[in-house]
Amino acid sequence: MKFVDEFRDGELGQAVAGEILGIVEPGRHYKVMEVCGGHTHSIYKYGVDDLLPANVELVHGPGCPVCVIPMGRVDDGIALAHEPGVIFTCFGDMLRVPGSNGTLLEAKAAGADIRMVYSPLDALRIAREHPDRQVVFFAIGFETTAPSTALTLKRAKQEGIENFSCVCNHVTIVPPLRALLESPDLRLDGFIGPGHVATVVGARPFEFIPAQYGRPVVIAGFEPLDLLQAIHMILRQLREGRCEVENQYTRVVPREGNLRALEVMAEVFALRPHFEWRGLGFISQSALRLSDDYADFDAELRFSMPGVRVADPKACQCGEVLKGVIKPWECKVFGTACTPEHAIGTCMVSPEGACAAYYSYGRFARQREVV
Repeated sequence: MKFVDEFRDGELGQAVAGEILGIVEPGRHYKVMEVCGGHTHSIYKYGVDDLLPANVELVHGPGCPVCVIPMGRVDDGIALAHEPGVIFTCFGDMLRVPGSNGTLLEAKAAGADIRMVYSPLDALRIAREHPDRQVVFFAIGFETTAPSTALTLKRAKQEGIENFSCVCNHVTIVPPLRALLESPDLRLDGFIGPGHVATVVGARPFEFIPAQYGRPVVIAGFEPLDLLQAIHMILRQLREGRCEVENQYTRVVPREGNLRALEVMAEVFALRPHFEWRGLGFISQSALRLSDDYADFDAELRFSMPGVRVADPKACQCGEVLKGVIKPWECKVFGTACTPEHAIGTCMVSPEGACAAYYSYGRFARQREVV
């Protein structure tokens, strides 16, 4: 296959769906978690779940980088944006993530100099253009986006730019997966591994899942045929009594990952002792901070921020959605008080959020499940 439309061929999809139907055991219920929010959106955008047997259930994991940011970190960003002389920069989806006292977008409307950027290099360019201002980049994302932040900080250090700093909210994928597997209220048969993260870290970090927990993992791409093939590979492992990490996304993901990206990350970042995840609480060594060699660029050291832990709104059940315990439409405020335009929780804000995927593509799927 060379072109994207070949990965969306309906006839091939039907054929793979037939193979899936042929290998499932009647009477057995399968529960497979797609870790990445990008997978969730593809599943509902292309109707992948409609092609699966009724006894194969897909649940959503904590692989949306915006969704896992706790409210306290958003409050820190808003406080920092109101500091005199600060230009606060972040990705667009962070602007509408609710904190305890509003969003960054509302802070911008109130007069804070907050600017959307498409890359941390955009934030560095703003720092060059405004040497009399302090420019802060609010970095988020898993290992997928961490290398771009690391390379930007390396360039800032090489150029001697002193008015640039970073609030590092980068998180890592393995600790939350381990926390989920240790959870007593969630039973899973297998994982669709996050393709984007795996382009950086490779397949090896996921080997603990079959080795220690006896669950198969298949790293998958993001087109509908990628996902159907990955589900087929997981079910085939279960049928054959195998349990290993397989790579469906071989056209992009090398087994060893991107060694140069990992090298840069190791230079610029260090592990935090612990970090709070929305819905999952504090997880040890699950996030990154700037290393001692790059401490001069650490906004958390350069500025004073509240650093207060804030409880999620009682009506919001993003935590349960992120853990795969409930489906988005089971949340009491889904689609009523909580919509993409007026989100209560992060899962409705981000383009990768499970609630946003259900809201955009999954309304009819909800009707089927209710019936």
